[in-house]
Amino acid sequence: MSVLLDQVPPQDFSVIKEIVSSELDFDKVFSSFEETPIGSAAIGQVHRATLKDGTPVVVKVRYPNVERILRGDVVTIKMFAQIAQPVHVPALEEIEEQFMTEFDYVQEGNQLENVRKNLRKAGLEGPGKLCRVPKPYLHLCTERVLVMEELHGVKLADGLKDEMAIQAKREGKTTEQYMSEMKQKERLAKERGEELKGPSSSEYDMYISVLNKHRLASNTLRKLYNISVGWLPGKKMRAIEDKSSLPVNHAKMIDDLFYIHGHEILVDGYFNGDCHPGNIMLLREEDGSPSIGLIDYGQVKKISKETRHLFARLLIALDDDNKEEIVSLMQEAGMRTENMDPEVLYLYAKVSYDTINDKILQGKHIQLFMEDLESRDPIVQLPTEFLMASRCSVLLRGLAMALHQNRSVARAWRPIAERVLQTEA
Repeated sequence: MSVLLDQVPPQDFSVIKEIVSSELDFDKVFSSFEETPIGSAAIGQVHRATLKDGTPVVVKVRYPNVERILRGDVVTIKMFAQIAQPVHVPALEEIEEQFMTEFDYVQEGNQLENVRKNLRKAGLEGPGKLCRVPKPYLHLCTERVLVMEELHGVKLADGLKDEMAIQAKREGKTTEQYMSEMKQKERLAKERGEELKGPSSSEYDMYISVLNKHRLASNTLRKLYNISVGWLPGKKMRAIEDKSSLPVNHAKMIDDLFYIHGHEILVDGYFNGDCHPGNIMLLREEDGSPSIGLIDYGQVKKISKETRHLFARLLIALDDDNKEEIVSLMQEAGMRTENMDPEVLYLYAKVSYDTINDKILQGKHIQLFMEDLESRDPIVQLPTEFLMASRCSVLLRGLAMALHQNRSVARAWRPIAERVLQTEA
């Protein structure tokens, strides 16, 4: 999957320039345009550029013929599903509908702006807020070209790797040794039937506070050295460390990501169904403090007020572990199985919209668990309006589990769900 996200071989710049020039007056719009892309993915690649007025931007360019090729792939998958697993056809059609919106960068630009405005209105987006979403320059966006503000940072995965290397060095280990020890801890925890849990947000804050005091003390000594000795011939000034040398509070970052996407789904009814880690950036404020960047709004799902309220009620029932209510709401959402086994509906809801743990999975791998559910009571129809919300939930939980910060989505989103039902009743 990572290859599809941001490691696809880029197209030659001559191809990219030809596409941009066919959509915009290249020389009148841009004063500079970097030939080497800063990222490439399944349907396009991204370049840094500067507008004629001096505004730095990034330009996302769609590859030629990619829509025709990928549409053909989706049709093939659907044809196979119609023969082998017809129950999944409605879900594939929902995914297809969302996926096909990625081919129109005018639509993506508008979606980007709408999400950005929604989050800014809620006080969640902007400098010093929970996240940043790039501003699109809509007057320069075309079907194949998207021009937007650049968020200065790195992909979250790359940022976490860099952080791991710093932590390993802090403990006097190589990155490989540090990773090996973490994997060993994970194995031992699994053998004991336990879940390896990372520090809480408050524990992270205490640890970061201690490291920050060391950083400030070290910076004081470096400054004294620089003004007393560092300026002399043959001496080198010592670098002053900003907060980027400190660890990221993983627990808070996960909580913030859950809250932002919970707000998008339950309050705005307008959310990114493709919030995989490749679309999350680790940014730095001027003092080096970490912040979250959210990019790529090609797969935005819009849901009705009725759907939002139904999903909110389901989340509350899941957090209460009210099986009877969960089953009733799943039926109301359109879930159908051959035998309508209440336990199957309940377990499907828990895994899709709430949490995954050994108690639910009974020690099985998630794929085997889902296959067992299907064989126990075959699915006839899925709640398609909840499909993208489920995908968002699963992607966020996957990231959380990778950082040993497993969360219950229902518990995290319950306060938002209750507020929505109270204020919109």
